[in-house]
Amino acid sequence: MKHRALPKLTLLSQFFLTAFALPCAQADDIRVLPEVEVVGSRYSLLGVADSANEGAVGQAQIDNRVVARTGEVLEVVPGLIVSQHSGEGKANQYFLRGFNLDHGLDFKLSLDGMPINQRSHAHGQGWADLNPIIPELISSVHYRKGPYYAAEGDFANAGSANIFYSDKIDKGLASFGIGQNGYYRTLLADAPKFHDGNLLYALELSHYNGPWDTPDNYRKYNGLLRYSEGTSANGFNLTAMAYSGKWNSTDQIPFNDYKQGLISRWGSMDTSSGANASRYSLSGEWRQADAGGTWLAQAYVIQNFLDLYSNFEYAPTSQFNQRDSRVTSGLNVARSWDVKGLGKEATNTLGIQIQNDNIHNALGSTTARVQNGALNTQCSDPLNPNRQIAQCRTDHINQSSIGLYAENHVHWNDWFRTVAGLRGDYFRFNNLGLTSSTGVNNTANISDFIASPKLNVVFGPWASTEYYYSIGSGYHSNDARGVTSGTGTRADGLVKTFGQEVGVRTEVINGLQTTLALFQLDSASEIVYIGDSGLTEDSGRRSRRTGFEFNNYFKATKWLTIDADFAYAKARFRDPSTNGGGNFIEGAVEGVASVSAIVDNQGPYSGSLQLRYFGPRPLTEDNALRSNSTATVNGKLGYRVNKDTKIELVGFNLLNSEHSAIDYAVDTYTGRDANGNNTVAHTKLNGPYQVFHPIEPRSFRIILVTRY
Repeated sequence: MKHRALPKLTLLSQFFLTAFALPCAQADDIRVLPEVEVVGSRYSLLGVADSANEGAVGQAQIDNRVVARTGEVLEVVPGLIVSQHSGEGKANQYFLRGFNLDHGLDFKLSLDGMPINQRSHAHGQGWADLNPIIPELISSVHYRKGPYYAAEGDFANAGSANIFYSDKIDKGLASFGIGQNGYYRTLLADAPKFHDGNLLYALELSHYNGPWDTPDNYRKYNGLLRYSEGTSANGFNLTAMAYSGKWNSTDQIPFNDYKQGLISRWGSMDTSSGANASRYSLSGEWRQADAGGTWLAQAYVIQNFLDLYSNFEYAPTSQFNQRDSRVTSGLNVARSWDVKGLGKEATNTLGIQIQNDNIHNALGSTTARVQNGALNTQCSDPLNPNRQIAQCRTDHINQSSIGLYAENHVHWNDWFRTVAGLRGDYFRFNNLGLTSSTGVNNTANISDFIASPKLNVVFGPWASTEYYYSIGSGYHSNDARGVTSGTGTRADGLVKTFGQEVGVRTEVINGLQTTLALFQLDSASEIVYIGDSGLTEDSGRRSRRTGFEFNNYFKATKWLTIDADFAYAKARFRDPSTNGGGNFIEGAVEGVASVSAIVDNQGPYSGSLQLRYFGPRPLTEDNALRSNSTATVNGKLGYRVNKDTKIELVGFNLLNSEHSAIDYAVDTYTGRDANGNNTVAHTKLNGPYQVFHPIEPRSFRIILVTRY
């Protein structure tokens, strides 16, 4: 990758003068780098990035990934593991920088400015479902790690990934895939000229059973319609998106029962578990660049729905139903402008991010998706008032936030620049606790405020090498039901984090991009995953993570690219356990590695081979029970029939290894007897017990892609 000379501004100034503010996200947008010549598929951010942990990847690198499910596209973020412990339609499990992020907590995701994380979700705080994403429409992914960026808000502690769609595609796209285990997928997309702009449309239909004894039967319907005019610096777009998914859940199974032959590796302890989900959104974005700087205005409305049945203790009557229906709306305005007389070049950015979530969620007790008898009370389903159900609780939450941030970028001279920022966030948690089996009134109106200063210092470049020091505070919001709790100790609305790191980025070897970062991140209160209930809760204990990331992207030749990323983190509680446990954080990822080789520009042939390593993790606080490591090898071989058509053979788990996709510890569960019935009680006296979700066996898919 080479930088062209700029006629007036340095690349850094150009980058930030065309800055975009995204909701709960960033003030810059990797799409607006017209002065950068991209060779290969990863952007060079030397002279641009604020830290060693920041990066961006383009569609070419995304297209070269071998992914079994949509969410795995985000493994282009170095050090990130994207896994699954249940049916295909469920939000993924994320692991990064010593975090078990569950379904999205402490890892902020956005799509074209719309937040993907869902606050106070029925299944877990920060729920981030990537199934509505269409990978072929992604123009770039911009990632950052740590709480060092003023434009990043809620959940951006371990990191953030901001996904950007293209406004248009050069040619129409048709993709048809078929494979083992009931896989098929069809995608049609095009962006014809319309009026004074382009009308981008896409329709995706897919199905997957998996190897499971009770098939996932995942059915996905996905669509997008976008009208855009102008450019990334001066223009606007209007976008409508729609997604629907239905599936059976193949949740984790008990390891003991599997080893005793009481359940198949591909079995399910409760074959009636499953879900359906939907997402619909309308959004608009307006951008304008003038002599002084840039403006951005964004607005969005998102409707999300999930009806989920899970059973993590496996007794016939221990299944539970979580229902979440919400409307999320937001408005974002940002202004960036030149500052004269401050250093060599300087830019200021001011932004405001407003978000409101109107949430109805419920927790019910079920057997085979039928409501069990009343616990202590019966009530009306808030999503269907004419339906009487036995409920653990129902809540109507109205959660709103206003985030204000300011950021100052200064090139003091040719080898020193700073990025100083300050962010303030005000949250309001309003919960109308409709019913609860405990009979406790959970109605309250709580507000909270947090200020988060940030600073990034950059030295260089010298000999194509830059050095970084970053320090800053961040936060995540807690579930409103804990913040407004009518019994026990109320959780804080906003939990503070504090991090710092040093790093280096170098391109001293032609074709090789290398970054090294050493980091530390403290949290004022760790949120942990509870395996028995499948929920997350505030532990009330402080935590600390220290570690490193070492990432390498090497364009070895015109036809060979090697990508090698390694990370390690140590995660520990800083406060003693109240129940005599240890200081290990359950599920906290330790070692991670990803190595891939990509061959292209070799006539009609192309291919890639990818090794993915997910290291062992403590499953209990005393580290007495640990998971095994997981290593998989995936690959694909492509043949280009002509300039517009190619065929790919994609293979997953080529070595057919029998590892776990994920592991947890539980205190109690109901296991199987010799007749296959869930009747054998395993109690905490003999626990904890390991449960796991296996990686899928070797399988293949054939994909035909044509441009028209």
